[in-house]
Amino acid sequence: MKLHVIVPLYALFTLTQQAPSRDSCVCELVNSNKAFPHEKLSGVEDKASTCSGNISPQKTMELESVLLGLDRRLPQLQEDVSMLEREDDGQLYAALSLQVIENEIIEIQQLIDKLNSTTLRHKRLTADTTKQLETMKAEMQELEKYDTMQVVKRQQDNHRLTRNLDECKNEEGHLISQPTQPPHGDCPYGQFVNISGVRVYTAGEYPASYKYGAWGQDPKPEKGKESWYWLVMLTSSNIYANYVRLYSSLSALIAGVSVPGNIQIHSSNPTTNTIQGPNVVMYGEALYYNCYNEDDVCRFNLTTKTITTLQLPKGTRYNSKGNFCRLGECYPYTDLDLATDESGVWVIYTTTKAFGNLVLSKVEEGEPLTLNKTWNTSVYKQAVTNTFMVCGVLYATRYVDKSWEEIFYSFDTTTEVERFNIGIFINKMAPTILSLNYSPVDQMLHVYCDSTLASYKLLFE
Repeated sequence: MKLHVIVPLYALFTLTQQAPSRDSCVCELVNSNKAFPHEKLSGVEDKASTCSGNISPQKTMELESVLLGLDRRLPQLQEDVSMLEREDDGQLYAALSLQVIENEIIEIQQLIDKLNSTTLRHKRLTADTTKQLETMKAEMQELEKYDTMQVVKRQQDNHRLTRNLDECKNEEGHLISQPTQPPHGDCPYGQFVNISGVRVYTAGEYPASYKYGAWGQDPKPEKGKESWYWLVMLTSSNIYANYVRLYSSLSALIAGVSVPGNIQIHSSNPTTNTIQGPNVVMYGEALYYNCYNEDDVCRFNLTTKTITTLQLPKGTRYNSKGNFCRLGECYPYTDLDLATDESGVWVIYTTTKAFGNLVLSKVEEGEPLTLNKTWNTSVYKQAVTNTFMVCGVLYATRYVDKSWEEIFYSFDTTTEVERFNIGIFINKMAPTILSLNYSPVDQMLHVYCDSTLASYKLLFE
């Protein structure tokens, strides 16, 4: 008879001994506690999942982007009104200035309407989420009554200790993470040491429509267009484009008001000398990009509508044979990456001679286009997800996870020093960064990320 084995469970079970038979003894166990309500726990999990889906980084940044647009647009309107008053000849205002101000007021009104609707939507979301959280808190407190062995309490203590330990590690990492031998370069702002959180975030004029593309500012704009922005979306097969879209300000881009609209390269898409791949830049009123079906750089002059091509070295990989990649996935038609910095235009690519490593060349303006000096690096292109230039230094990124991208590599063209331990992290608004464009105008890094547009401020010391 093994009755003594279950005696310590007397607090949880009632033991009923049945009449013994000649050969055996049977004990019946009866649980004196209530059964655990698994359905209620599943309901709490469903509510938590719904809350997580409703509260996303994209929604939290939406309001900030609109406010930033208004912050930049209102002073511009005030300045233009002052200019209009100075132009008054006593009887007649300049008709052109009146038209400009009218367009600006329309853009501001659109931003205000978007701000009002966004604020109202966020208020409703906050109220609904608060109510759901209060309900879940009450339900979880009710479920904790079933934890007779205090397992939940011990788990909470463990989580608290783990969080404190992580905070200590992070603080220690910040103290020792500064590079001992930063790349030198020739930068008027100092040394690039970090990157801000997202400063601008918008779905743009065509939300979720075009996954691949690029955007930014012209570092060498025509007079009067210093505040303009450009946008290229790969509208055919996520590979090709045949126009660039212009916006007169950041607020116009956020509101989706394009003036003068599309500047078309060709009526067909794709065709000879149209855009192939997302790695596009604008410099000096001209668009630089990978020509369709060629290992060439195309320059499209927005004023004259003419195209100049630049043949890259023999053996340059193109047509999706030398892409940027991450583990398990490559980004199609990213063979050629164009970049701008304080000194002009650069092209990043790879060749058979370089065995797939990154090659960097300086593009010289003029007619015809020419390549200046070329540098070979020791970083493998398919181990890189994107590149950009700052003050003559090439920076490369790699995928960490859905939320983070790491700037891990640099090549200084002045000293020809390579580093693989940069360790600067970008907090992404979407999993995949398709293009990075640095703007020397305001030291912003413009990111095209799974059809969304974001900007980050580069920090120097």
